Amino acid sequence: MADSSSSSSSSDIALLQQLSDWESDEDNVPGTINDLLTEIYPFLRVTSKRNHGVPPLHQLLLTLRFYSLGTMLVAVADYIGVSKSSAGRIVKDVSQAIARLYPKYIYIHNNTQEDFYKIARFPRVLGAIDCTHILMQSPNSNIGEEFRNRKSVFSLNVQGVCNANLQFMNVVARWPGSTHDATIFNNSELRAQCESGVYGNRWLLGDSAYPCKSYLLTPLLNTQCNNDVNYNRAHIRTRNTIERCFGVWKRRFPVLSLKIRLSMETTQAVVVATSVLHNICRQRNLQEVEPEIDIPNYNININSANVPESHSLNQIQERQLLINNYFR
Repeated sequence: MADSSSSSSSSDIALLQQLSDWESDEDNVPGTINDLLTEIYPFLRVTSKRNHGVPPLHQLLLTLRFYSLGTMLVAVADYIGVSKSSAGRIVKDVSQAIARLYPKYIYIHNNTQEDFYKIARFPRVLGAIDCTHILMQSPNSNIGEEFRNRKSVFSLNVQGVCNANLQFMNVVARWPGSTHDATIFNNSELRAQCESGVYGNRWLLGDSAYPCKSYLLTPLLNTQCNNDVNYNRAHIRTRNTIERCFGVWKRRFPVLSLKIRLSMETTQAVVVATSVLHNICRQRNLQEVEPEIDIPNYNININSANVPESHSLNQIQERQLLINNYFR
Protein backbone atom coordinates (compact mmCIF):
# COMPACT_ATOMS: atom_id res chain seq x y z
CA MET A 1 0.00 0.00 0.00
CA ALA A 2 2.90 2.35 0.77
CA ASP A 3 4.41 1.66 -2.68
CA SER A 4 1.16 2.46 -4.51
CA SER A 5 0.68 5.64 -2.45
CA SER A 6 4.25 6.74 -3.25
CA SER A 7 3.71 6.02 -6.93
CA SER A 8 0.47 8.05 -6.89
CA SER A 9 2.21 11.00 -5.25
CA SER A 10 5.08 10.85 -7.76
CA SER A 11 2.60 10.79 -10.63
CA ASP A 12 0.82 13.87 -9.22
CA ILE A 13 4.08 15.75 -8.79
CA ALA A 14 5.14 14.98 -12.35
CA LEU A 15 1.81 16.19 -13.75
CA LEU A 16 1.94 19.33 -11.64
CA GLN A 17 5.44 20.06 -12.90
CA GLN A 18 4.19 19.75 -16.47
CA LEU A 19 1.30 22.09 -15.68
CA SER A 20 3.59 24.60 -13.98
CA ASP A 21 5.95 24.59 -16.97
CA TRP A 22 3.09 25.69 -19.21
CA GLU A 23 2.90 29.46 -19.18
CA SER A 24 -0.08 31.50 -20.32
CA ASP A 25 0.41 35.06 -21.53
CA GLU A 26 -2.42 36.33 -19.38
CA ASP A 27 -3.14 33.90 -16.55
CA ASN A 28 -1.34 31.61 -14.16
CA VAL A 29 -3.95 28.88 -14.30
CA PRO A 30 -1.51 25.97 -13.76
CA GLY A 31 -0.06 27.65 -10.69
CA THR A 32 -3.56 28.20 -9.33
CA ILE A 33 -4.43 24.52 -9.83
CA ASN A 34 -1.15 23.59 -8.16
CA ASP A 35 -1.92 25.77 -5.11
CA LEU A 36 -5.52 24.56 -4.91
CA LEU A 37 -4.46 20.93 -4.99
CA THR A 38 -1.96 21.60 -2.22
CA GLU A 39 -4.73 23.03 -0.03
CA ILE A 40 -7.21 20.20 -0.56
CA TYR A 41 -4.70 17.35 -0.91
CA PRO A 42 -5.01 16.19 2.73
CA PHE A 43 -8.72 15.48 2.13
CA LEU A 44 -8.18 13.53 -1.10
CA ARG A 45 -5.75 10.81 -0.10
CA VAL A 46 -6.14 7.70 -2.22
CA THR A 47 -7.12 4.75 -0.05
CA SER A 48 -8.36 2.27 -2.64
CA LYS A 49 -6.02 -0.57 -3.57
CA ARG A 50 -7.92 -1.40 -6.77
CA ASN A 51 -6.14 0.02 -9.82
CA HIS A 52 -4.10 2.13 -7.37
CA GLY A 53 -7.11 4.46 -6.95
CA VAL A 54 -7.59 7.80 -8.72
CA PRO A 55 -4.77 10.30 -8.04
CA PRO A 56 -5.90 13.52 -6.31
CA LEU A 57 -4.86 15.67 -9.27
CA HIS A 58 -7.05 13.60 -11.58
CA GLN A 59 -9.92 13.92 -9.12
CA LEU A 60 -9.55 17.71 -9.09
CA LEU A 61 -9.34 17.96 -12.88
CA LEU A 62 -12.42 15.77 -13.33
CA THR A 63 -14.38 17.95 -10.91
CA LEU A 64 -13.30 21.17 -12.60
CA ARG A 65 -14.33 19.60 -15.91
CA PHE A 66 -17.76 18.87 -14.45
CA TYR A 67 -18.10 22.46 -13.23
CA SER A 68 -17.17 23.85 -16.64
CA LEU A 69 -19.46 21.59 -18.67
CA GLY A 70 -22.32 20.87 -16.27
CA THR A 71 -22.95 17.70 -18.20
CA MET A 72 -23.86 14.17 -17.19
CA LEU A 73 -21.45 12.39 -14.87
CA VAL A 74 -20.87 9.65 -17.42
CA ALA A 75 -19.37 12.19 -19.82
CA VAL A 76 -16.80 13.51 -17.34
CA ALA A 77 -16.16 9.97 -16.11
CA ASP A 78 -14.78 9.15 -19.55
CA TYR A 79 -12.41 12.11 -19.15
CA ILE A 80 -10.12 10.09 -16.85
CA GLY A 81 -11.52 6.62 -17.53
CA VAL A 82 -13.59 5.90 -14.42
CA SER A 83 -17.14 4.66 -13.87
CA LYS A 84 -20.12 6.97 -13.45
CA SER A 85 -20.42 6.03 -9.76
CA SER A 86 -16.74 6.82 -9.20
CA ALA A 87 -17.17 10.16 -10.95
CA GLY A 88 -20.09 10.98 -8.66
CA ARG A 89 -18.04 10.13 -5.58
CA ILE A 90 -15.10 12.20 -6.84
CA VAL A 91 -17.25 15.26 -7.55
CA LYS A 92 -18.73 14.99 -4.06
CA ASP A 93 -15.37 14.52 -2.30
CA VAL A 94 -13.57 17.28 -4.19
CA SER A 95 -16.48 19.71 -3.86
CA GLN A 96 -16.65 19.15 -0.11
CA ALA A 97 -12.87 19.55 0.15
CA ILE A 98 -12.94 22.88 -1.70
CA ALA A 99 -15.97 24.01 0.33
CA ARG A 100 -13.83 23.57 3.46
CA LEU A 101 -11.83 26.58 2.24
CA TYR A 102 -14.89 28.86 2.65
CA PRO A 103 -13.62 30.66 5.81
CA LYS A 104 -10.32 31.45 4.12
CA TYR A 105 -11.71 32.91 0.90
CA ILE A 106 -15.25 34.11 1.73
CA TYR A 107 -15.60 36.59 4.56
CA ILE A 108 -16.76 40.16 5.20
CA HIS A 109 -14.02 42.61 4.23
CA ASN A 110 -13.12 45.49 6.52
CA ASN A 111 -12.65 48.26 3.96
CA THR A 112 -15.43 48.14 1.40
CA GLN A 113 -16.74 51.70 1.52
CA GLU A 114 -14.20 53.39 -0.76
CA ASP A 115 -14.55 51.00 -3.70
CA PHE A 116 -18.35 51.10 -3.51
CA TYR A 117 -18.29 54.90 -3.26
CA LYS A 118 -16.43 55.09 -6.57
CA ILE A 119 -19.32 53.41 -8.38
CA ALA A 120 -22.09 55.95 -7.74
CA ARG A 121 -20.99 57.98 -4.69
CA PHE A 122 -23.13 55.94 -2.28
CA PRO A 123 -21.55 56.23 1.18
CA ARG A 124 -20.76 53.64 3.87
CA VAL A 125 -21.63 50.53 1.84
CA LEU A 126 -20.73 47.19 3.43
CA GLY A 127 -21.88 45.02 0.53
CA ALA A 128 -24.56 44.27 -2.02
CA ILE A 129 -26.98 41.44 -1.20
CA ASP A 130 -29.36 39.36 -3.29
CA CYS A 131 -30.41 35.78 -3.98
CA THR A 132 -30.18 33.65 -7.10
CA HIS A 133 -31.73 30.32 -8.01
CA ILE A 134 -29.64 27.25 -8.82
CA LEU A 135 -31.66 24.63 -10.68
CA MET A 136 -31.56 21.10 -9.32
CA GLN A 137 -33.43 17.82 -9.46
CA SER A 138 -36.16 17.15 -6.91
CA PRO A 139 -34.50 15.95 -3.67
CA ASN A 140 -37.19 13.34 -2.94
CA SER A 141 -40.95 12.92 -2.88
CA ASN A 142 -41.26 13.95 0.79
CA ILE A 143 -39.74 17.43 0.59
CA GLY A 144 -39.52 17.97 -3.15
CA GLU A 145 -42.34 20.51 -3.36
CA GLU A 146 -40.51 22.81 -0.94
CA PHE A 147 -37.85 23.21 -3.62
CA ARG A 148 -40.32 24.12 -6.37
CA ASN A 149 -40.07 27.88 -6.90
CA ARG A 150 -42.64 30.29 -8.32
CA LYS A 151 -41.59 29.33 -11.84
CA SER A 152 -42.53 25.71 -11.04
CA VAL A 153 -38.97 24.38 -11.30
CA PHE A 154 -36.87 22.83 -8.54
CA SER A 155 -34.07 25.01 -7.21
CA LEU A 156 -31.94 26.15 -4.32
CA ASN A 157 -32.37 29.81 -3.43
CA VAL A 158 -28.80 30.95 -2.74
CA GLN A 159 -27.99 34.15 -0.87
CA GLY A 160 -24.88 36.08 -1.86
CA VAL A 161 -23.18 39.24 -0.65
CA CYS A 162 -20.32 40.72 -2.65
CA ASN A 163 -17.90 43.64 -2.55
CA ALA A 164 -17.30 46.19 -5.31
CA ASN A 165 -14.70 43.90 -6.91
CA LEU A 166 -17.30 41.15 -7.43
CA GLN A 167 -15.86 38.91 -4.73
CA PHE A 168 -18.27 36.96 -2.53
CA MET A 169 -18.23 37.91 1.14
CA ASN A 170 -21.13 35.69 2.17
CA VAL A 171 -22.85 32.69 0.56
CA VAL A 172 -25.77 30.71 2.01
CA ALA A 173 -26.71 27.63 -0.02
CA ARG A 174 -29.16 25.57 2.04
CA TRP A 175 -32.64 27.00 1.41
CA PRO A 176 -35.33 25.54 -0.89
CA GLY A 177 -36.38 27.45 -3.99
CA SER A 178 -39.77 28.34 -2.49
CA THR A 179 -38.12 30.35 0.30
CA HIS A 180 -38.34 34.14 0.13
CA ASP A 181 -35.09 36.13 -0.05
CA ALA A 182 -35.94 38.03 3.14
CA THR A 183 -36.58 34.79 5.05
CA ILE A 184 -33.10 33.54 4.15
CA PHE A 185 -31.50 36.75 5.36
CA ASN A 186 -33.58 36.93 8.54
CA ASN A 187 -32.39 33.45 9.52
CA SER A 188 -28.75 34.02 8.61
CA GLU A 189 -25.71 34.59 10.79
CA LEU A 190 -25.05 37.75 8.80
CA ARG A 191 -28.34 39.28 9.96
CA ALA A 192 -27.47 38.52 13.61
CA GLN A 193 -24.06 40.13 13.14
CA CYS A 194 -25.64 43.23 11.63
CA GLU A 195 -28.19 43.43 14.43
CA SER A 196 -25.43 43.31 17.04
CA GLY A 197 -23.45 46.07 15.33
CA VAL A 198 -20.45 43.97 14.29
CA TYR A 199 -20.00 46.03 11.12
CA GLY A 200 -20.55 49.44 12.63
CA ASN A 201 -22.53 51.98 10.64
CA ARG A 202 -22.04 50.39 7.22
CA TRP A 203 -25.03 49.40 5.09
CA LEU A 204 -25.96 46.42 3.01
CA LEU A 205 -27.83 47.34 -0.18
CA GLY A 206 -30.70 45.07 -1.16
CA ASP A 207 -33.64 45.19 -3.57
CA SER A 208 -37.29 45.56 -2.66
CA ALA A 209 -37.51 41.89 -1.65
CA TYR A 210 -35.84 42.88 1.62
CA PRO A 211 -37.23 44.96 4.49
CA CYS A 212 -35.60 48.32 5.10
CA LYS A 213 -33.37 48.18 8.18
CA SER A 214 -30.89 50.45 9.89
CA TYR A 215 -28.17 48.24 8.35
CA LEU A 216 -29.95 47.26 5.10
CA LEU A 217 -31.15 49.93 2.69
CA THR A 218 -33.68 49.22 -0.05
CA PRO A 219 -34.83 51.38 -2.99
CA LEU A 220 -37.85 53.66 -2.80
CA LEU A 221 -40.90 52.22 -4.51
CA ASN A 222 -42.33 55.68 -5.16
CA THR A 223 -40.11 58.70 -5.73
CA GLN A 224 -41.45 62.12 -4.76
CA CYS A 225 -38.59 64.50 -5.57
CA ASN A 226 -35.13 64.79 -7.12
CA ASN A 227 -33.50 63.62 -3.89
CA ASP A 228 -35.46 60.38 -4.07
CA VAL A 229 -34.50 59.91 -7.72
CA ASN A 230 -30.82 60.53 -6.95
CA TYR A 231 -30.95 58.02 -4.10
CA ASN A 232 -32.60 55.33 -6.20
CA ARG A 233 -30.20 55.87 -9.09
CA ALA A 234 -27.12 55.57 -6.86
CA HIS A 235 -28.63 52.62 -4.98
CA ILE A 236 -29.40 50.66 -8.17
CA ARG A 237 -26.01 51.27 -9.74
CA THR A 238 -24.18 50.26 -6.56
CA ARG A 239 -26.35 47.25 -5.78
CA ASN A 240 -25.94 46.01 -9.37
CA THR A 241 -22.55 44.61 -8.36
CA ILE A 242 -24.22 41.52 -6.90
CA GLU A 243 -26.08 40.88 -10.17
CA ARG A 244 -22.79 41.17 -12.04
CA CYS A 245 -21.10 38.91 -9.50
CA PHE A 246 -23.72 36.20 -10.00
CA GLY A 247 -23.34 36.55 -13.77
CA VAL A 248 -19.55 36.18 -13.73
CA TRP A 249 -19.80 33.23 -11.32
CA LYS A 250 -22.29 31.37 -13.48
CA ARG A 251 -20.47 32.03 -16.75
CA ARG A 252 -17.25 30.69 -15.27
CA PHE A 253 -19.02 27.60 -13.89
CA PRO A 254 -21.88 26.68 -16.29
CA VAL A 255 -22.95 23.79 -14.05
CA LEU A 256 -24.71 26.47 -11.98
CA SER A 257 -26.91 27.47 -14.91
CA LEU A 258 -27.98 23.94 -15.78
CA LYS A 259 -30.01 21.50 -13.74
CA ILE A 260 -27.65 19.86 -11.24
CA ARG A 261 -28.52 16.16 -11.10
CA LEU A 262 -26.78 15.26 -7.86
CA SER A 263 -27.83 14.60 -4.29
CA MET A 264 -28.86 17.53 -2.12
CA GLU A 265 -25.66 17.34 -0.07
CA THR A 266 -23.44 17.29 -3.14
CA THR A 267 -25.39 20.07 -4.87
CA GLN A 268 -24.89 22.34 -1.87
CA ALA A 269 -21.18 21.48 -1.82
CA VAL A 270 -20.89 22.31 -5.53
CA VAL A 271 -22.47 25.73 -4.99
CA VAL A 272 -20.15 26.61 -2.10
CA ALA A 273 -17.08 25.15 -3.82
CA THR A 274 -17.63 27.14 -7.01
CA SER A 275 -18.11 30.33 -4.99
CA VAL A 276 -14.75 29.67 -3.33
CA LEU A 277 -13.16 29.07 -6.75
CA HIS A 278 -14.80 32.25 -8.05
CA ASN A 279 -13.09 34.28 -5.32
CA ILE A 280 -9.75 32.61 -6.01
CA CYS A 281 -10.10 33.53 -9.68
CA ARG A 282 -10.98 37.14 -8.82
CA GLN A 283 -8.10 37.47 -6.35
CA ARG A 284 -5.63 36.17 -8.93
CA ASN A 285 -7.15 38.18 -11.79
CA LEU A 286 -7.68 35.08 -13.90
CA GLN A 287 -9.16 35.95 -17.25
CA GLU A 288 -12.77 35.05 -17.92
CA VAL A 289 -13.18 32.59 -20.77
CA GLU A 290 -16.17 31.91 -22.94
CA PRO A 291 -18.07 28.82 -21.74
CA GLU A 292 -17.87 25.75 -23.95
CA ILE A 293 -21.64 25.31 -23.85
CA ASP A 294 -24.68 27.50 -24.33
CA ILE A 295 -25.96 28.76 -20.98
CA PRO A 296 -29.74 29.15 -20.68
CA ASN A 297 -31.04 32.25 -18.95
CA TYR A 298 -33.29 30.78 -16.25
CA ASN A 299 -32.30 33.20 -13.52
CA ILE A 300 -34.81 35.97 -13.09
CA ASN A 301 -36.07 37.76 -10.00
CA ILE A 302 -38.39 35.04 -8.79
CA ASN A 303 -38.86 36.43 -5.28
CA SER A 304 -39.08 40.15 -5.85
CA ALA A 305 -42.46 40.90 -4.32
CA ASN A 306 -44.54 40.33 -1.21
CA VAL A 307 -42.02 41.27 1.44
CA PRO A 308 -43.03 39.27 4.54
CA GLU A 309 -41.80 41.85 7.03
CA SER A 310 -42.96 45.47 7.03
CA HIS A 311 -40.58 48.38 7.40
CA SER A 312 -40.61 50.09 10.78
CA LEU A 313 -41.24 53.84 10.90
CA ASN A 314 -37.87 54.55 12.53
CA GLN A 315 -35.97 52.69 9.85
CA ILE A 316 -37.81 54.45 7.05
CA GLN A 317 -37.12 57.79 8.72
CA GLU A 318 -33.41 56.93 8.93
CA ARG A 319 -33.34 56.19 5.20
CA GLN A 320 -35.19 59.42 4.47
CA LEU A 321 -32.70 61.36 6.58
CA LEU A 322 -29.88 59.99 4.44
CA ILE A 323 -31.75 60.96 1.28
CA ASN A 324 -32.47 64.50 2.46
CA ASN A 325 -28.98 65.20 3.75
CA TYR A 326 -26.80 63.42 1.20
CA PHE A 327 -28.64 63.04 -2.10
CA ARG A 328 -29.71 66.67 -2.50
